[in-house]
Amino acid sequence: MADIFDVVADPTRRELLSLLLTVRATTAGGEVSVGGIVTELGLSQPTVSKHLRVLRDHGLVTVREEGQHRYYRLDTAPLDELEGWLLPFIEAGFSGAGEQDAGSAVYRAWAGAETGERLGRAVAETSYRARTAVEDARERALAGIRRLSRR
Repeated sequence: MADIFDVVADPTRRELLSLLLTVRATTAGGEVSVGGIVTELGLSQPTVSKHLRVLRDHGLVTVREEGQHRYYRLDTAPLDELEGWLLPFIEAGFSGAGEQDAGSAVYRAWAGAETGERLGRAVAETSYRARTAVEDARERALAGIRRLSRR
């Protein structure tokens, strides 16, 4: 679970996933080329490729090769575990209040999606910041050890 939070913690990868979700909903094949992503998001090709590799390594995208071109498609299966983990938190915010009519159910569904997105982003960003801080501290410690060993 921590890995998926690390993956979605990065804003560029979230932007890529959002684009792939839109492509999935609006095109027959649900695929987009790397060049199409570069054009749509205004990012460099190496940046897009780097982030797509991470998404591919975690099963969030699939790739189809055609000659020298690569076409990416969103795979939401790895997000099922994340959804299962988040759902109790989302549902906990809506127990008992305003369940009298269908309008309230629609509002809860809409608000729950927004709440889940905010919660997921907050958890992912916090996890990403914590991991980055630990990695930075580790690098500083190793640099200190190397300096000491040279003496």
